[in-house]
Amino acid sequence: MAGPRGDVHIGISGWRYAPWRGRFYPPGLAQRKELEFASLMLPTIEINGSFYSLQRPESYRLWHDQTPEDFLFAVKGSRYITHMLQLKDVRQALANFFASGVLALGQKMGPVLWQLPPSMRYDPGRLDAFFSLLPRDGRAVRALAGEHDERVAGRSVLEPVRGLRIRHALEVRHPSFVDPGFIALLRRHQVALVVADTAGRWPWLEDLTADFVYIRLHGDKALYASGYGDAALDHWAARIDAWRQGGQVDDAKLASPKVARRGRHDVFCYFDNDVKVHAPYDAAHLAARLGLATGLGLDEELARVLGAGGTGRAAPAR
Repeated sequence: MAGPRGDVHIGISGWRYAPWRGRFYPPGLAQRKELEFASLMLPTIEINGSFYSLQRPESYRLWHDQTPEDFLFAVKGSRYITHMLQLKDVRQALANFFASGVLALGQKMGPVLWQLPPSMRYDPGRLDAFFSLLPRDGRAVRALAGEHDERVAGRSVLEPVRGLRIRHALEVRHPSFVDPGFIALLRRHQVALVVADTAGRWPWLEDLTADFVYIRLHGDKALYASGYGDAALDHWAARIDAWRQGGQVDDAKLASPKVARRGRHDVFCYFDNDVKVHAPYDAAHLAARLGLATGLGLDEELARVLGAGGTGRAAPAR
């Protein structure tokens, strides 16, 4: 299997937000077309609904069909697994999650994000057991998903996707994870440590633990609300550029003194500062700093194509 090429994917976390309607989404755009519009603006989106409940195969199929051929989804793992069971005795729950329809995304399936609750402390034995269960390709997903129970009976997708590779990322929120042993465990299982900017509320770590980097930008001053200014976007662009080329930044915030093996990293970056409609614009402005194209600036034309009124405004300048 070829190594990562240093591809960068910058997008948003979720797409169904009422305050975005009439601002990011053009006036008159039908809600059923919001994903289509957002996917023409940005090349990747985190699916958040899968965190709150098991989705249905028809939803995953619809999301697949509404987005461009080269689009990628990150899928947020079930909070039943992370928050309620807290990763303990989760084989059945994992089988149900992977049987619920995620395979219907096909080659548009990107990383799976597992977000731990702030109360959950570092437990190496529990994490090791959880990581060992995680499927890494289509066949492994099929084998695990085949163990599902009656909760997804008659509403599952089990067909393996040829050539599918499944990557996993872990977002932690308890200070006990600032531990070199945790970093070693992630590296052994090739699970990416999420680089999370949470306005100083939870740990920010930049140890490279897999062949890709997963970034979540929740707001640098106010959680979920503040936008990223020019200096902040320049800061993140420099980091992403270093990581995709196989380097590490000099001022990296690390839990382990051991340096990761050098090599290019693919990068997935999602803006989760959705409250004041900053996320899609911040994503586009960061992408521009890295020489990546987005659909921002074409929203008037796209609105006409999708049957909505014009936005009446241009994308904010930086």
